[in-house]
Amino acid sequence: MRSDLVRILDGNIFVLSYRSGDIESSPAVPCGFFSFDTRFLSKWQLTVDGERLHALAIDDLKYFAVRFFLVPGEPTHYLDAKVSVLRERSVAGSFEERLTVLNHSDEPADFTVRLTADSDFIPILAVAQPPNPAGRTYRSVEAGCLRLGYEREKFRRETTIVTSEPAQIDEHGLTYHIRVGPHGSWSTTLHIRGSVLRPDGDDVRDRIRPPRRRRTAPQLQRDLDRWLDRAPKLKCDWPALTSIYRRSLVDLAALRYSPLTLPDQAMPAAGLPWAATIIGRDSILASFQSLHIAPELAAATLRMLGVDQGSVLDDFRDEEPGKILREFRYGEWAAFEERPQSPYFGTADATPLYVVLLDEYERWTGDVGLVREFEDEARAALHWIDEYGDLLGDGYVRYQRRNERTGLENQSWKESWDSISYRDGTLPGLPRATCELQGYAYDAKRRGARLARQFWGDPVYADRLEREAAELKQRFNRDFWVADGEYYALALDADGRQVDALSSNIGHLLWSGIVDESRAGKIAEHLLGPRLFSGWGVRTLATGQARYNPLGYHVGTVWPADNSFIAWGLRRYGYGREAARIAEGIIDAGDFFDGRLPEAFGGYDRELTRHPVQYPTASSPYAGSTGAAFLLLRTVLGLNPYGEDLVVDPELSERFGRVELLDIPGRWGRLDAIGNVRTDARRA
Repeated sequence: MRSDLVRILDGNIFVLSYRSGDIESSPAVPCGFFSFDTRFLSKWQLTVDGERLHALAIDDLKYFAVRFFLVPGEPTHYLDAKVSVLRERSVAGSFEERLTVLNHSDEPADFTVRLTADSDFIPILAVAQPPNPAGRTYRSVEAGCLRLGYEREKFRRETTIVTSEPAQIDEHGLTYHIRVGPHGSWSTTLHIRGSVLRPDGDDVRDRIRPPRRRRTAPQLQRDLDRWLDRAPKLKCDWPALTSIYRRSLVDLAALRYSPLTLPDQAMPAAGLPWAATIIGRDSILASFQSLHIAPELAAATLRMLGVDQGSVLDDFRDEEPGKILREFRYGEWAAFEERPQSPYFGTADATPLYVVLLDEYERWTGDVGLVREFEDEARAALHWIDEYGDLLGDGYVRYQRRNERTGLENQSWKESWDSISYRDGTLPGLPRATCELQGYAYDAKRRGARLARQFWGDPVYADRLEREAAELKQRFNRDFWVADGEYYALALDADGRQVDALSSNIGHLLWSGIVDESRAGKIAEHLLGPRLFSGWGVRTLATGQARYNPLGYHVGTVWPADNSFIAWGLRRYGYGREAARIAEGIIDAGDFFDGRLPEAFGGYDRELTRHPVQYPTASSPYAGSTGAAFLLLRTVLGLNPYGEDLVVDPELSERFGRVELLDIPGRWGRLDAIGNVRTDARRA
């Protein structure tokens, strides 16, 4: 995605535009007004007396609102501008824009203001392709309203545009002929609504109660104020960390998403623009990262994913009993089953991670009720690991898509087609058992055993899970260890051979606890060594591997989310200084991105570029990167629940100085954590 686009959002409703505020889509630029995976405006172009406008300044301090200060013509005309335009925009369940034309001359002036509108109604994932609609579009003008619509059998989407001031409305836009007095102004407010229509013409969302996302901009501002007031307060000596923490709090608020099936719950959507919806893995990981900031997000995520857990065998959707979904979408592809998206279960990691989050949530909050409420779902997820995840019967979780036509080939967190390879670049056959999947399965069994013993009243089941976890750890450390490189293989192929590329996945093994203590030091060396560590963070694939590319999506870029869990894993094994070094690099990178960590950035050596290199199509904001700031902070402060207490064990580098995180929520109520480079350990 182009980094110069201006974005505002509220959950899965968002607007992407150029710096002028104009929307003019193309396959290369995903501009538009989007809601529920559909683009409701693909053109929204403002002219004054036939001239396009250019931005003098942009005020985008609120995630749901932005102001553009504009003048007509090219930059050379700015000093002589006799007219300027203020374009104020917000999203709060729909899209609203207020236009104000300012006359700076001593005489009254006549202006022709034109807004051109159009929509292609394509799914968000199709915006990079030339439009090829299977249905029919329509336009109509009625009762002061412009309607743009699309219908294909019972699938109907409609954009309605109304204005507060009289306009000449035609099928392609609205025209205002106005007179503005000397040093005067003229304004109008436009309301643009995207409707998901039933066959009877009613909007589906009007029948959902309570309509959490139907809020005004002032209500969103009050909600944001309350959100920030409830969040832990950060005080520290490093301004970059303070800036990133604040930006991440706002972005996490912006990404809260209420699905139609649970409209009174808010869980993290994955990211803008491609994944502004439920993505099981991303919602789980972002909720985990944010437990010490907003634990209620984890509860909503567990509820939502538990409600939509797989229950049957469905090859098209890659669904299996007990499996946690990969994604849920509402667009045309999903409606006509051109893609398996409503829901789609093509991921192997969300299922064990569901159990991991359930356990960590209880440890943090003491919410025994939710653990008991979702006992059946957790048991089903644990059963899936052995029954459906173990495709070859050798005790390892593997994946191979059931849907050979449109299903994902790689169903681990590195989903791109070339992400799993031998060090010589060859791609292994299927099914594949990536290393981190085994770590997640191990962790899920260990945590499931705790839940079974303490809350489900089933010590026999707990003993079995612990025994299986121990056997998996022993087997894993035998079969995945690459002896000549002293690291864990990226995966095992269908024949049980090691897929021997050196990758960031080995850091997830530390997080899960599956690594033998005797080998943890060597893994730490690799993670902080020159092949994997760029100076900004750990690369997804090490230099020297045949498929390494510093701008390859999963084969050389640096992912802040990935790095946060790597740092957390290093800290688990006692490598606090190494964890702090990773945290330093990621926070330094975030400072270059104005406090907003993108989904990924280039894996170039820091000494080579001197600044992090933008990955051109990275989602931003992205839930995993937003949460990364929180988990890195938890890592360097050493925050861990221990019974009814919060343990604080800081290990900070000099860059951090003194760090105070105040009013941390949990089963203890609210407690403070204070860390200093001269402090070895503290207990709150």
